Amino acid sequence: MAFTDGLLFRQLFESESCTYTYLLADTDNKEAVLIDPVLETLDRDLKIIKELGLQLKVAVNTHCHADHITSTGRMKTKLFGLKSAISKHSGAAADIHLVEGDEIKFGRHSLKVKETPGHTDGCITLVTGDQRMAFTGDALLIRGCGRTDFQQGSSERLYSSIHKQIFTLPDHCLVYPAHDYLGQTVSTVGEERKFNPRLTKSLEEFVQIMKNLNLPKPKKIDISVPANLVCGLHEI
Repeated sequence: MAFTDGLLFRQLFESESCTYTYLLADTDNKEAVLIDPVLETLDRDLKIIKELGLQLKVAVNTHCHADHITSTGRMKTKLFGLKSAISKHSGAAADIHLVEGDEIKFGRHSLKVKETPGHTDGCITLVTGDQRMAFTGDALLIRGCGRTDFQQGSSERLYSSIHKQIFTLPDHCLVYPAHDYLGQTVSTVGEERKFNPRLTKSLEEFVQIMKNLNLPKPKKIDISVPANLVCGLHEI
């Protein structure tokens, strides 16, 4: 599988919330970005960053999570110069507030911000400069999508976001979600456009599907959301 030239990439997993954390770095100057870090795996993440000799520039959350607490607050106390980032529309504090079209640069690489609201107001998708990889957060999952029944969820907005912002990427673009509950690790834009059982439907059908998911409330929502609203600026 061909990845961007000169890009170090690691997909890391947290088993309780089934969260994927992604580490990307420039292999030459060692500048790095961490996507969706989880508090419980802080020590693991710090260890791999140290072992690989990386300089972590930005820890970015794809949205204000409801199922786990981000580790950005603690991580900032451990790594000098680290900045936290999240969407301007998330309502969360951070060093960097991201909007559509912004770029997070690390070495000769960058991640471009695409706003993909619907699961929450502040959901973003991060796309590599060559459009080979997209980190879709909770908007687009592998053969699924983020739920829309709490926080600022809107099925209509999510459907529009995915079709306009993600499904317009090249077919070969790899899709890396923030979660997977079945052990799946990666998909592609072309696969999801063709086979995603929810998003191959009409908008009206999609809205009905999302209304009838009947999922339990996330176990940690009452502690996770307030903690994540201080997204990395204060000790959690």
